[in-house]
Amino acid sequence: MKSVKSIGHVAVSVKNIDSSLDFYVNKLGFDEMFRLERDGRLWIVYLRITDTQFIELFPEGVGDGAPPFANVGYNHLCLEVENIDEAIADITSRGVVLTAEKKLGVDNNYQAWIADPEGNRIELMQLGADAMQTAAVRRINGRA
Repeated sequence: MKSVKSIGHVAVSVKNIDSSLDFYVNKLGFDEMFRLERDGRLWIVYLRITDTQFIELFPEGVGDGAPPFANVGYNHLCLEVENIDEAIADITSRGVVLTAEKKLGVDNNYQAWIADPEGNRIELMQLGADAMQTAAVRRINGRA
């Protein structure tokens, strides 16, 4: 679909809105933009990633955490960072624990993994100059 500009938001159902807000706002540094209510109850909290990309937190999620890695459905959220070492230093200083240490992935990008309080997997990725994604974009744009 050629009219798509970017991913606008990712919606995450959470059981504990307070611990989720602490994680996404205080530990990852996203700004809370606004809240929506429905039938007199908190329905969605919008968090800013960029000016046009958001995370929606839906309180009152059910279950005991994120589904296992191989389940059908969305698997993880990937956040691209400028410098993965600086990103890791920043979030670990705020108490975030890595679930997988930094490594060079098979696509030639550096990655490290964390999880939110509900167990939702989050990949931190530093796009490499020789990354497969970068090469593919150059090829598509005729700059291979």
